[in-house]
Amino acid sequence: MPFGLLRFGMSRRYPEPRMFRCPDRLKPHYDAVIIGAGGHGLAAAYYLARDHGIREVAVLEKSYLGAGGTGRNTAIIRSNYLTAEGVRFYDESLRLFHDLSADLDLNLFYSRRGHFTLAHSDATLRTMRWRAEVNKHLGVDSELVGPEVIRRECPQLDLSCGGHTPVLGALYHPPGAIARHDAVAWGYGRAASQRGVEIHQQTEVTGIRVQGGQVAGVETNRGFVETGKVLSAVAGYTPAVMEMVGVRTPLEVHPLQACVSEPLKPWLDTIIVSANLHLYVSQSSRGELVMGAALDPYELHSTRSTLDFVEGLAGHLLELFPFLGQVRVLRQWAGLADMTPDFSPIMGKTPVEGLYLDAGWGTWGFKATPVCGKTMAHTLATDRPHPLIVPFRLSRFDEFDLVGEKGAASVGH
Repeated sequence: MPFGLLRFGMSRRYPEPRMFRCPDRLKPHYDAVIIGAGGHGLAAAYYLARDHGIREVAVLEKSYLGAGGTGRNTAIIRSNYLTAEGVRFYDESLRLFHDLSADLDLNLFYSRRGHFTLAHSDATLRTMRWRAEVNKHLGVDSELVGPEVIRRECPQLDLSCGGHTPVLGALYHPPGAIARHDAVAWGYGRAASQRGVEIHQQTEVTGIRVQGGQVAGVETNRGFVETGKVLSAVAGYTPAVMEMVGVRTPLEVHPLQACVSEPLKPWLDTIIVSANLHLYVSQSSRGELVMGAALDPYELHSTRSTLDFVEGLAGHLLELFPFLGQVRVLRQWAGLADMTPDFSPIMGKTPVEGLYLDAGWGTWGFKATPVCGKTMAHTLATDRPHPLIVPFRLSRFDEFDLVGEKGAASVGH
């Protein structure tokens, strides 16, 4: 038996410090309040404290840490996007992920796998070639490859797809990786707490007080908190928060489902995405196959999973890997995906002075966790949008200056 287990089991008192402090009450005033204790909110709190010396920060979460999209995703990390704005942004996040385990002093199980986005049609192949050229122009390692490379890197894959939709090629992105998503939230939460940030779980924001066009504080189920800066990082709950101050966003919220199989002996070393079959799969460090598909085709604020999803996903997965027919699904779940019309996020300032927004992440928010935290912390601290997020401003929808990333969403992850 490992010594660590004996130390925990035989000790009369818990021998390790808590992951983060749990204050019993809210202070009457904070320099900044962050709504949402997911990866983005906690990362912003951490970088506010570390990089800008702003430590009087409260992170308010109506449920528990990581209860939203951070704990309900499939943990894929990549930067092979289509627009120059998107590629630069996600590539910086990928760079930050490389050293994040050491930075947070926590094993995040970051694992570089290589990312294949399969193309089953000539039209999809053209899009993959387009993305590869944009990526290479901006210094991102991506290339269009043929079936022979896919066969070499993933010999278990049936390139004929049962004769229905044969694989014609793929966009290969060697830096593509996976990480343990909940550990990213824990790591940021602990590191922020160590620097003085307060994390208040079971604390629901019920209103945002505005005076003279400026944020004055937030109402919660535990009382009023005065502050001049508020960051909303609540993903699918963004419309409800923005409604508190009369700010409209173009978001549509759809359920997004995923599932994992029973643990298997490691065999899938790469991340496989099918742009035409609308599915993706990777294997976790515990041996589970982590699988997902496209958004549910209806607007619904619900995290219920459905039989229709898992049946459709299983059918397409067996076209790629027919030998998985006897493998059992261990569990499935759903999250809320806040989609924008151009498939890019909304980040930065809002029409209300002192209110900042981090939203519109749809199904690609986890991979942006570090860069979101860093850029939003800069924006709060200086009251100026970080250069990387200027293209993602809320006003772009009024200005018709969109950042069209639909071609890189593939299956919406």
